[in-house]
Amino acid sequence: MRDVEPTESHVVLTPEALRVLAHPLRARLLSALRRDGPATATELASALHTNTGATSYHLRKLADVGLVTEIGGQPGRQRRWRAAQESHGWSDADIPDDPDAAAAAGWLRRHYWQEEAHRVAQWEEYRPQWPPEWREAAGLSDALLELDADELRELMAELHEVLRRYRNRPGRGDAARRVTVYLHAMPTDPTTPPSGAAPQ
Repeated sequence: MRDVEPTESHVVLTPEALRVLAHPLRARLLSALRRDGPATATELASALHTNTGATSYHLRKLADVGLVTEIGGQPGRQRRWRAAQESHGWSDADIPDDPDAAAAAGWLRRHYWQEEAHRVAQWEEYRPQWPPEWREAAGLSDALLELDADELRELMAELHEVLRRYRNRPGRGDAARRVTVYLHAMPTDPTTPPSGAAPQ
């Protein structure tokens, strides 16, 4: 899942960070901070329908591996938290001898799939309320390609470069809304790996 090299806005997860993040509430907390901006544990607990004590505990766990950070506040006020980066990724090649990290990576991939499916269903529920130009612009499609592993890697790198170009544009004004782009590429039939491929 490593899509870009580490930058100030992107971090490649260590095995320890993978193990910490692979938790239902921690993954949701990090996503909420990235999506909605800084918040207190109380605000996050309310938004995610959990309790403040658990939220504070898991925020500290995320902070221990550098995924969230505290924002300095005035004495006596509740501490605020923010995501330390805009995005993260990892490479399976970095965790070949760490079965716990590999299991955590698998859990995270499945979790993200479920979250994305939920958001697509939510969009379809509210889609009729949006102006026609938005309903036409927002799309869902797939493409069947014949690629080898190197070509697939090259394709993904080019697509990520397009996304970076749009992300780095200046503000678009009042008509703009935050847009989530889901980008997945995978074998059409995952049950038939290439001959000679070693099982993991």
